[in-house]
Amino acid sequence: MEGDLRVAGQDPETTALAAELAGMAEADHAAAAGANSDDPAAQLAWRRLTARHGDRLNEIMDRVGWPTADLVGAEAARAAWLIAQHADRQLDVQRRALALLEQAVSEGRAEARDLAFLRDRTLVNEGRPQIYGTQIAGVRDGAPVPWPCEDPDGVDARRAEVGIEPFEEYVGKFRVG
Repeated sequence: MEGDLRVAGQDPETTALAAELAGMAEADHAAAAGANSDDPAAQLAWRRLTARHGDRLNEIMDRVGWPTADLVGAEAARAAWLIAQHADRQLDVQRRALALLEQAVSEGRAEARDLAFLRDRTLVNEGRPQIYGTQIAGVRDGAPVPWPCEDPDGVDARRAEVGIEPFEEYVGKFRVG
């Protein structure tokens, strides 16, 4: 695994939790191709994996709240965020993670950028317009198609406030061809 999973003074239980979260992120990355695959078995495997991970993140949040970098290390905290992002079929888990992450950001223990991405993902999953323009619905004719965004004229200002590159630069990463 990349990165250091140990935080100074961390107990063995927290070290094990950090390793577990990092392992879940690795499994997520390995299976991510299945999310957009034409293979129904790969799609099902992806849905099952993200559901298991969402369930486990919910248990972790019961025990420690939001797993911040100061608790589990930067890599494991990033893994927790990824797991919450991909809990698309578990809005209760996403909403809970969003509330806990929001609290951690307000305490200076987590990144506003991560909160912006999770907020947008949750809003899209609720069928509502996103705020920061971070969620792309797909690519049509080589051009990215973002989900609808609240106040599109103000999106770059909101993105800048949380450390996200301008919208056009971001969507350019999704262009094909």
